[in-house]
Amino acid sequence: MRIILVGYGVVGKGVTTILAKRYTEKIASYGFSPKVVAIADVDGAVINPRGFSPEKLEKFKQKGYPISADPDFGHPSMPVLEVIESVEAEVVVEVTPVNIKNAEPALSYITKAFKTGKHVVTTNKGPLALAMPALTELAEHNNVFLRFSGTVGGGTPMLEFAKRCLAGDKILAIQGILNGTTNYILSEMGQSHISFQEALANAQKLGYAEREPSMDIDGFDTACKTVILSNWIMGKKITLKEVDITGIREVTLEMLQNAAKNRNTIKLLGTIDDNGAIVKPAEVSWTNPLCVSGVLNAVTFQTEYSADQTLIGRGAGGIETANAVLRDLLDIRHKLASKLLS
Repeated sequence: MRIILVGYGVVGKGVTTILAKRYTEKIASYGFSPKVVAIADVDGAVINPRGFSPEKLEKFKQKGYPISADPDFGHPSMPVLEVIESVEAEVVVEVTPVNIKNAEPALSYITKAFKTGKHVVTTNKGPLALAMPALTELAEHNNVFLRFSGTVGGGTPMLEFAKRCLAGDKILAIQGILNGTTNYILSEMGQSHISFQEALANAQKLGYAEREPSMDIDGFDTACKTVILSNWIMGKKITLKEVDITGIREVTLEMLQNAAKNRNTIKLLGTIDDNGAIVKPAEVSWTNPLCVSGVLNAVTFQTEYSADQTLIGRGAGGIETANAVLRDLLDIRHKLASKLLS
């Protein structure tokens, strides 16, 4: 399987690290032989049609200058779209930064990959939040696969759990804590009895929150993940503009203290049911499985026959998200093998 990696930040480097470390065992266990034949970012690209060795990938990661400056394989200033169109490969792994205003440039990268017959694995919530129904339709039209397990849950296989383990049941509703940053802030406020601003500052010091934290604290990250769950798991074709969103800026220490009197706390929940999709802070009982602390994520699937099923685990993180990419690549490998046998 030849791979074009688009984006070479934390997640992109994590992808090359995992592929290098898992290379031998994946060939032995799955007959899966991934080859990174190109890495493209804003500065240009490195391209080797025969694939980069694990040692070369490690050297790229250690370099302090743009990888496109590599004397052997570098293509400085080569546009990403040109790389996707001209380099022969089966899969494009797209791990560029999230943009929920217009989803660019990731949306164009994914679209170009589909139109050139390439499967796509992405960790980018932007294109899915703004155009998931259209993207899934375009993938089907071009007879390629779109996979994105790293967009929800990071290292915790929330999408796979619902799609596979609950395949024989009907999922009636989904509710979850889908953002570790906001969960940390609310946990800190309740446990340490501090204000929202103090908890946010702590989260920023620890690297859980960005310097400009609105994507998390205003609920947009949770809303993006809610859209993905709605489309992929429940078959409700919605986009970000159809989600009712309220963040956590207005949650006060007094509100948390009042909730605690009733053995409750407050969490930012994303919910999808017959009434639509909503993101807002809500009281959660201390005994509810969703009452997790720190940066953990948790999601409950309300099913018709199996009652409530809750999955808890770590959310976003460079290596966790990169591992989700590997899961998606293996899934595509299995799907392609099944097609050949049918």
